[in-house]
Amino acid sequence: MTLNHAGENMQEINLDNPIGAEKARQLPDPKGYRMLIMLPQMEEKTEGGVILPDEHRAREETATIVGFVLKMGDLCYQDPVKFPTGAWCKEGDWVLFRSYSGTRIKIHSAEFRIINDDTVEAVVQDPRGVKRA
Repeated sequence: MTLNHAGENMQEINLDNPIGAEKARQLPDPKGYRMLIMLPQMEEKTEGGVILPDEHRAREETATIVGFVLKMGDLCYQDPVKFPTGAWCKEGDWVLFRSYSGTRIKIHSAEFRIINDDTVEAVVQDPRGVKRA
């Protein structure tokens, strides 16, 4: 599986440990009904070789609508009234959520979000090519 907004130019990652063991230990543990989401990083160039300005890449990364569920708090999807059919996603899923959702953080130049469990709108099998309209 890969991480990236740019489509064909994907960066390979290991889904079992997408950011490396050492860096994974440094990630925050979401509490309660919150989830830690890793965001895709945009490539520096388009498929055709055009270099994208840093401002454009930063704007698109900030507004992303897809992310990888790294960790879930202990209360995620535990409310039987709100989630009568159970969890909407699990760790290791690619999920869709609204642009600009959650609390943004950067660790080792990778951007993450902490979002609420009810912020997830869909699970996608393959995030490649998913971008906001």
